[in-house]
Amino acid sequence: MDWDNARTFLALYRSGTLRSAAAALEVDQATVGRRLAALETALEARLFLRTPRGYVPTSAGELAYAAAERMEQAADQLERQMQGLDRRLSGTVRVATSDTIGRHFLMSAIARLQSQHPGIRIVLATSTHVTNLTRREADLAVRSVRPDNPDLIVRHLSRRAVGLYASHEYLQRHGEPRQGDAFAGHRVVTYTSGALSYRVESLCGEPIRNATVAVEANSGLMIVEAVVNGLGIGELPVHMAQEIPQLVRIWPKREEGYDIWLVMHADLHRTARVRAVADVIVEAFAQAY
Repeated sequence: MDWDNARTFLALYRSGTLRSAAAALEVDQATVGRRLAALETALEARLFLRTPRGYVPTSAGELAYAAAERMEQAADQLERQMQGLDRRLSGTVRVATSDTIGRHFLMSAIARLQSQHPGIRIVLATSTHVTNLTRREADLAVRSVRPDNPDLIVRHLSRRAVGLYASHEYLQRHGEPRQGDAFAGHRVVTYTSGALSYRVESLCGEPIRNATVAVEANSGLMIVEAVVNGLGIGELPVHMAQEIPQLVRIWPKREEGYDIWLVMHADLHRTARVRAVADVIVEAFAQAY
């Protein structure tokens, strides 16, 4: 099985459309179609049903997926192991994190890295999506979810908390909510369904069933901006919100803690450029209040 064709098959299987698969592989749709046709010819099997909603795998496609995924795992492992032998302090390191962590902690770390090792280029991806390091979606991740994959090296960076905040303007118009009322008569700002691994049903332990959801966002920074602009009450990282003069903390004794972790694959932790990036990230959190 040709690896390029297998990679194309995997992308199409996971995305379901030519357009999405082409975007993931950074090729055009014609190339995806051509590689799929070549793979089906080589295997003498039809791997997908073409439907109005996209490409649906056949029984042969399901079997092919298992084999192609094993090829992918072997290729990724080989690449990681080869990178693990790399002693150069240059090249690209892909870092995944959330936009709030990126803004508050990682930018200063990257600036320090650039002054020390200007040959290292950072590709920074910010999302609430938990990046799969085993599939090489990133080299390092800084996240609030601790993975349980034994192939990953995990280091605790910080313990932080979120609290409830609203703008001065909002409180002048609506007043402060009463504890136990589930935000009755108030407007709240939350993450969109699907942005997190769980459904948002409360803010700092207070249910939001009686609130009006004014804004949903898939970005932590956009939630901060919505609260700053008086659109509603939001659950914000205390270390960020306390630096914003437009914000007032509601119920200061109510907060929820969370941990921040540095995660990397065991095959990459000896790569010089990856180690250098990890070191400045650790330093940035150590120096933070």
